[in-house]
Amino acid sequence: MIELKSAEEIDRMAVTGRFVGELLAELREVADVGVDLMDLEHHARRRIKERGAASCYWDYAPSFGRGPFRNVLCLSVNDAVLHGLPHPYALRDGDLLSIDMAVGVDGWVADSALSVIVGTAAPDDLKLIEATEVALEAGIDAARPGSQIGDISAAIGEVGRRYGYQVNNEFGGHGIGRTMHEAPHVPNDGRAGRGMRLRPGLTIAIEPWFCRGTDKIRFDRDGWTIRSADGSRTAHSEHTVAITEAGPRVLTRRPGHGARPGNRSGQAAAG
Repeated sequence: MIELKSAEEIDRMAVTGRFVGELLAELREVADVGVDLMDLEHHARRRIKERGAASCYWDYAPSFGRGPFRNVLCLSVNDAVLHGLPHPYALRDGDLLSIDMAVGVDGWVADSALSVIVGTAAPDDLKLIEATEVALEAGIDAARPGSQIGDISAAIGEVGRRYGYQVNNEFGGHGIGRTMHEAPHVPNDGRAGRGMRLRPGLTIAIEPWFCRGTDKIRFDRDGWTIRSADGSRTAHSEHTVAITEAGPRVLTRRPGHGARPGNRSGQAAAG
């Protein structure tokens, strides 16, 4: 069942979204050469506890995955793109790291992700991250009252192909609100003018992700971490968005979204 949120409820989700955006901005700055993935995980655990928030990932146990997910971040490095299981690993110069998180504050959830380059940035990696950010912006722009889910999907897919990437539709965006995953599913490719019509009060997570060389994926033995099937690098960007009469409202905006010299992603398309 799809639950449309009132303006007041969207405002409450925005409180959660602001915290998620701020924490992702912090983690983007903490991530550096020599920093261990578990340092990022424990930094996020501390901040979530201090805020009195609750991680949506802790004890998450879908049909895939091997046992409950006992972490608050998905940390995916290089050819890993989704559901990266935090583990002891010191980030190296040039690594491409995707950070994904979802938390609840006072019963309302927000979900967001970003990809960053640690240390020296390769042009192909900057292009890949830029593609996900531009696709996210396009998907958000299509999320207007009277449009349809397929309009969001088509906008994302068109950007991916324009940048030269194939698009995987096995995992995509989703409804969000009182829980992390609600209806509807929001594919990362599709046909405009198809699917559920968008109405004010609908809240969704839009999350384009691309692999540089393929649209095929494989799972690690941990049952969680999803990688490109050919070992090529990957990137992932995500925001929680509310459909309003005035247009799309991004609830997980991050302060200072953009690159810093010698580090990070290229353009900050979707902020």
